[in-house]
Amino acid sequence: MADPARARKMADRIKVIVAKRIERGLRDPRLGFVTITDVKVTGDLQHASVFYTVYGSAEERADSATALKAATGMLRSEVGKNITARLTPSLEFIADAIPENAALIDDLLREARERDTQVEEQARTAKYAGDEDPYVKPREYAEDDDEDEGEDEGDDEEDDEEDDEAQPGGGQHAEVPAEVPAGSHLQK
Repeated sequence: MADPARARKMADRIKVIVAKRIERGLRDPRLGFVTITDVKVTGDLQHASVFYTVYGSAEERADSATALKAATGMLRSEVGKNITARLTPSLEFIADAIPENAALIDDLLREARERDTQVEEQARTAKYAGDEDPYVKPREYAEDDDEDEGEDEGDDEEDDEEDDEAQPGGGQHAEVPAEVPAGSHLQK
């Protein structure tokens, strides 16, 4: 089995040879405007698949396929003369589906654009099913409520400080054991 680099070089060389020979012209009136797009060579360098496209109608594509099939032997001998390999690979011509795929992709893109415009139109005229903003927001108080709360909060802070000082430990909370032994001074 040949290394992939050698197979790629041979495929590129076959592509150039076949394209030049088709450009010089084959004596077949059925042959249309043919473009060689790619060549794939097997790992053992015994078989080459030549991909091509034909510009024109379906009838011209069919005629060109027939002409290339008829000229396969002559094109293989041309390849054999111009490559440096012990064996000349057999050639197989395969119609490349690039134009059909490109047309399909264009159709899909056009359809996607149409759907996007429909969605944009629906979005312009759409109304909310519930509230415009369904998220919960912090409660807003009236101004006089805020003033009352501010006074109460200040009073609460002073009360808390007084309570802290009254507790044992100088304002820190002392821990009380869960079970108090009988006869203890902490029992109430």
